[in-house]
Amino acid sequence: MKQFFITGTDTDAGKTHVSCLLLKLLAQHKKRALGFKPLAAGAEIAFDELVNDDALALMESATVSAKYDLINPFTFAPPIAPHIAAAKVDATITVEGISQAYAKLSELECDYILTEGAGGWALPINDSDYLYDWVCKEQLPVILVVGMKLGCLNHALLTAAHFKMLGINCVGWIANQIDPAMNEYQANIDSLKLRLPFPLLAISPYADNPPKLQIYKSLLEVLSIKP
Repeated sequence: MKQFFITGTDTDAGKTHVSCLLLKLLAQHKKRALGFKPLAAGAEIAFDELVNDDALALMESATVSAKYDLINPFTFAPPIAPHIAAAKVDATITVEGISQAYAKLSELECDYILTEGAGGWALPINDSDYLYDWVCKEQLPVILVVGMKLGCLNHALLTAAHFKMLGINCVGWIANQIDPAMNEYQANIDSLKLRLPFPLLAISPYADNPPKLQIYKSLLEVLSIKP
């Protein structure tokens, strides 16, 4: 089973959008794949439980069925930082708790698990730990989604520097065009290609309908998919 952690340069970088496109790509190649959203803050009651739109989108794009609480074990109503939302309801998020939830999901018969993070890379989960501590514990390879907007160079390069400090295996990055009016869009992509120490895997254009990825050979290699 192949496992990846999908992180972003910031909140609203497009992690869910890209994760769903990757799941659909795997479906096209007849792969059994599902998404995991360990933390979600911003949810509403449906069918007598709290549900988050991003987690539901991952479920809809997957080719393996699982109960909601397996896909999204830590869910909170207010759209705020998860560790703050957890404190408001006297809950605690821990690295071990996420690992226990992940172990249950890993028991399902699937070829791929794509885990979508929350917010950006350095997301606190309690007073002392970060979501990246769990990524390190599980030794997951990382795919970085760069939200293409003003400031993305700084966000992407700082994230890459932290990957290097932690010894993270980032297998590549995906450019997600979230600002259709971004000045020098291609020049920014070229700057990141020059400076990031891992390959560009794909580009997600803003205006595609239905949305799709412009796929590079490097993405197929990372996912072990034959062209």
